[in-house]
Amino acid sequence: MRTTFNIAKETRPLSSSRDCAIELARELADCASVLDVGCGARSPLRFLSCEWLVGADAYHPDIVQAREAGTHDEFHLLDARELGRYFRERQFDACVALDVLEHFSKDDGLAFLRTLETLAVCKVVVFTPNGFLPQAGIVEGDFQEHLSGWTPQEMRALGYRVIGLVGLQCLRSEGHQLRFRPRKAWGVISFCTQHLWCRAHPENAAAILCVKDVGHPPGQSTERARRQ
Repeated sequence: MRTTFNIAKETRPLSSSRDCAIELARELADCASVLDVGCGARSPLRFLSCEWLVGADAYHPDIVQAREAGTHDEFHLLDARELGRYFRERQFDACVALDVLEHFSKDDGLAFLRTLETLAVCKVVVFTPNGFLPQAGIVEGDFQEHLSGWTPQEMRALGYRVIGLVGLQCLRSEGHQLRFRPRKAWGVISFCTQHLWCRAHPENAAAILCVKDVGHPPGQSTERARRQ
């Protein structure tokens, strides 16, 4: 059973993590069933109030932690490039991939997006760095190395609406960590740049939230009803 999480208590005020969670909740408000690809151990989608939230990840330790925390209703250990083997077309109202796309080559990333678009009834939501952000893995098999970069222009060409997140790109380094100290002060500055400029101008943002409406009205996914 999924645990109830409180965004106000579990994220810091004026933080990029809270901004991201709020944007996701807004975009997915009309989606009853959501597939969270690359869910990790503490996905921000845990704050959603959707009826059925499915987590999928290739890194076993993260799946174990997420299951113990009760972040999702259902879990799958799988390679994101093979989603079509596990799920049916139009099985979910929305498919979400947060910090996943950049871990694929360009060709694999494009194929991955096409797969998400076939599984979703209503929309696909992707969060990724703005352009290529170098990052290496920490431990073997953690799938943390970045292999590609994706820009607002590229995502718009693929039919996505793009929102800028995490404030000005120049303020962030690997892992979207703040470059300067004291970090609390620069965190406030980053928050201000996010809301005064970057949300509407994603070309200058550190990260981008990309949303594609796939042409079907919400509420057509009946997967949860079939399970009961």
